[in-house]
Amino acid sequence: MLAKEDIEYIKEHIGEWLTEASLGKPTVVYEIELRERMIRVEEDLKHQRELMQQDFALMEKRIERIDKRIEQVDKLFD
Repeated sequence: MLAKEDIEYIKEHIGEWLTEASLGKPTVVYEIELRERMIRVEEDLKHQRELMQQDFALMEKRIERIDKRIEQVDKLFD
């Protein structure tokens, strides 16, 4: 864990470090890196969306089976 002094030091210098890092690279290279990152994030989000849709479909099937069981039990009691 960081000490309070370390955190304060980081807070004081983070802006400076970020500026230096972005100025250290040519704009074109930085832009390409950002685009590549954006593409990776979009691909990951797409994959997560697909997984969520699969999970929702499975949940829907489970709910339908539970509904059928409840209907069967209701018929037994009638």
